[in-house]
Amino acid sequence: MSSLPNQTLRPLRAVSGVFLFLWIMVGAGFAQEPAAGSAPLHGPPSPFEPLPSEKPSSQLNASGKLGRIAREWRDDKLVWETGAGRSYALPVGEILLYEFLLNMFDRHFVEPMDDYKTNGDTIWKNLTDPHWVVDNDQFKVNQFLHPYGGSVYYGLARSSGLNFWESFLYSVGGSFVWEIAGETTNPSINDMIATPIGGTFLGEPFFRMASLLLEDSEGKPGFWRELGAAVISPPTGFNRLVFGDKFATIFPSHKPATFLRLQAGGTISSSSRNVSSAVEETGAVADFTFSYGLPGKPGYTYKRPFDYFDFHVTAVTANVLESINSRGLLIGTDYAYGESTRGIWGLYGNYDYISPQVFRVSNTALSLGTTWQTWLSDVVAVQGTALAGAGYGAAGSIEATGERDYHYGLTPHGLLSLRFMFGDRVMIDLTGREYYVSTALATEHGWENILRGDSSLTVRVYDRHGLAVRYNTSHRDANYPNISYKDQTVGMVSLMYVLLGDSGFGTVEWR
Repeated sequence: MSSLPNQTLRPLRAVSGVFLFLWIMVGAGFAQEPAAGSAPLHGPPSPFEPLPSEKPSSQLNASGKLGRIAREWRDDKLVWETGAGRSYALPVGEILLYEFLLNMFDRHFVEPMDDYKTNGDTIWKNLTDPHWVVDNDQFKVNQFLHPYGGSVYYGLARSSGLNFWESFLYSVGGSFVWEIAGETTNPSINDMIATPIGGTFLGEPFFRMASLLLEDSEGKPGFWRELGAAVISPPTGFNRLVFGDKFATIFPSHKPATFLRLQAGGTISSSSRNVSSAVEETGAVADFTFSYGLPGKPGYTYKRPFDYFDFHVTAVTANVLESINSRGLLIGTDYAYGESTRGIWGLYGNYDYISPQVFRVSNTALSLGTTWQTWLSDVVAVQGTALAGAGYGAAGSIEATGERDYHYGLTPHGLLSLRFMFGDRVMIDLTGREYYVSTALATEHGWENILRGDSSLTVRVYDRHGLAVRYNTSHRDANYPNISYKDQTVGMVSLMYVLLGDSGFGTVEWR
């Protein structure tokens, strides 16, 4: 529950394209008048503009006025508690510039280039006579790259001082503009779900983790913390870099109880059925888990969306991104049961992407559920989460069966996760997930049912260092015509080095 060490947060997220993003966005300043009723602020004069006493007001040109407005806007520092200093205009300019330059890049370097050669005619057609479709982009493009792009839209608004719901609307707006003006193809229904909603459920954890890294320092964050925050949340790092003191105020975390675990090691296939010969039997694996706002800490409340969230990502040599899962409490409250149990319950937002080599599943969903901790004895505790809900998901085999090798549909899902902590020495994790890509709102006739199980045994050896044995299994049962693989199973065993955060196993003490 204490501070997050810098050395454990540096590898939080290997975000590709950070430096490209910063290059694209540098210089994207957008001036805004101070909010009505705000106190007049006086910043240092610009070296490029004479002081008012040096030049009569009648000779003050438009450039000078804009310079003065920009200086006053920059000096109107953000105050998170009141919202003073936030900007609604800045992220509009940033998002539009980002999309314009992204379109310029795509039309010269991404095939098919003609899909990005938009003009007034294509924009007008998509705006006035749109034919919304479910597109045929690759699974990883639709189900991961689009949500990550949505997290950029969201992050630009969030780091400009806007709240969760306001930033979500900016992500919706950015997604809509891209569908209409970023591509010549028909606008995509599935992108308008995965990009803004999935992007929000990714973007808020990115923003919170970056802010917590900046907050956990004495005085002004140093270079390495600023760099780490920019890697985790590039929009946050960009706004802090370009606008300096304007957005120097760090988002207040209210000191949540946290759990951090980094793992790295080797993996070997333990079982498989109906899989292609291309499956890699051995490889390397890296895994990161971060929980924020674990229930039970005295004085901590859940008034803001994602005051509790759990974020998890696994990378393997076989297919790079093996899984990424994010869930957070959108609306809810805490509860207590006797002296041994503390918990929260309410409406959760979920984003899941799972790709165990032979098939893939992804879901953007809402769920009802609870997260809790119970003391089973003086030294043994269990933390758990139980969720059930539905979203718009996609699944399919890796083997191509047509132009799109996966299927969309309304996707009910369930999750049960348990973590047993035996003092500060041994921890057992058990997590089960199920996704049913149904025939409702489906793109093809048929259904898929996917089960995913994860288990691990962790032993702390010394200080925050430990070893873990992990086993995960994934099973897919599909009922679609003209597909080669309908009943698939793959299991993997991993031996991993473990680095824990300062909170150890994350056990919350309130007794």
